[in-house]
Amino acid sequence: MSNDLIPLLWGATVQTLQMVFLSGFIAALAGIPLGVVLHLTKKGQLLQNAPVNRVLGMLVNAGRSVPFIILLVAIIPFTRLVVGTSIGTMAAVVPLTVGAIPFIARLIEGALMEVPAGLVEAAQTMGASPAQIITKVLLPEALPGIVNSITITLVTLVSYSAMAGAVGGGGLGDVGIRYGYYRFELDVMLATIVILLVLVQALQSAGDALVRRIDHR
Repeated sequence: MSNDLIPLLWGATVQTLQMVFLSGFIAALAGIPLGVVLHLTKKGQLLQNAPVNRVLGMLVNAGRSVPFIILLVAIIPFTRLVVGTSIGTMAAVVPLTVGAIPFIARLIEGALMEVPAGLVEAAQTMGASPAQIITKVLLPEALPGIVNSITITLVTLVSYSAMAGAVGGGGLGDVGIRYGYYRFELDVMLATIVILLVLVQALQSAGDALVRRIDHR
């Protein structure tokens, strides 16, 4: 691999990290509240509401069922509306975020289901309001699961970002396709794969370490 490709790979890695963390942050801002609502509106929960839960569940399931590469192309008009273009790192953030929101919402819902029902019942017995139960019982108790959910989402976004790069999104996927596939430079392809593996391992290790730090159960 020539020395002039090292800056290219570095720039592509930075672009990938920008896509992953920006889309992950925005998806968390939307996905965590959505996951909380999905959990609370289920039968037997604090804000039980079957119609709302059913509609939200259908929307989340629909979002998760669309393959990312199809979603990437399908929402190009929306992407252009939001960022003014369908090519580049910022353009890739839009479909990455849209694809991650339903994904993280289901993971958050699952994390909240792990909170013992007895804790919620005890808080209700002491006269805590729904808002107090959510902020002082549910979310703190589910925090390790929430962090793990965010970690899983970020790792998934790394692979999604590589797919986005294949259609003009930039990042390591773009370098791998342009140099490794079209130019048959296998060393570049292997380098992008190794970097992606390192990113995934680093994210997962950091997430696991944070979960161990905050999990006092």
